Amino acid sequence: MANHAYLRVWTLDFSESTMIPEFARFLTTAPVSTLPSGQADQAGLPAFTGLVVQAVDSSEPSVSEWDLRQQGYGAAEIAALATQHLNADTAYIVSAQWDLWRFDVDTVSWKLEPQPLILTMHGRDYEDGLAASAGHFSADLGFEHFFTGHGGLLAPGAASNPFASSNHPVEHTFRQWMAAPNNLKEYHAKTRENIQQLFRWVEAIESALPVERSELSSEGEENFEARLDAIAAHR
Repeated sequence: MANHAYLRVWTLDFSESTMIPEFARFLTTAPVSTLPSGQADQAGLPAFTGLVVQAVDSSEPSVSEWDLRQQGYGAAEIAALATQHLNADTAYIVSAQWDLWRFDVDTVSWKLEPQPLILTMHGRDYEDGLAASAGHFSADLGFEHFFTGHGGLLAPGAASNPFASSNHPVEHTFRQWMAAPNNLKEYHAKTRENIQQLFRWVEAIESALPVERSELSSEGEENFEARLDAIAAHR
């Protein structure tokens, strides 16, 4: 299974009384998909696709779930639903999509497509204080390679190349395509666009919320933020 990347955010004044207003502002900053194949409201504005309210810990049945596809719900509507179950021992999990560049090996072409984005707010007492390590607010950004590239081809030396000894047909096609300098340059550029969108989002969060600290991490990179900086700086 491919590795995922994550964003975690802690705010200075997070409490049961501030969590819903801050959640609404956090959701407002999210760069939710505006592509025709993504979810949008009737006015064409970005919309969220689902909300799950989870009390106590992840082993418990959800308190409530809403399928919001085609409903056109924005941040204010999500916050209103969350308010119905306001508790410090509760997590609120929102489904959405955001637009990222993806290299399609089958067609050997780039596609800007909606990709899954999971946004979560952890109450202070949820799962024995999980928020202290997982963030008051967090995002599952999707596949790590949207931001780091495949096989260590970007920012050389920052990661091992798992394709180096592979004879898999798809990986062979990928390596052949990327052997051309112009193709590798485009791969840098498209990946850099994904990174820049993520960086702009972090800046928007820092403007919208009293952020104490934020953290970008991934399952496959020891220092995900340094990896992103290296790729973003490459020209």
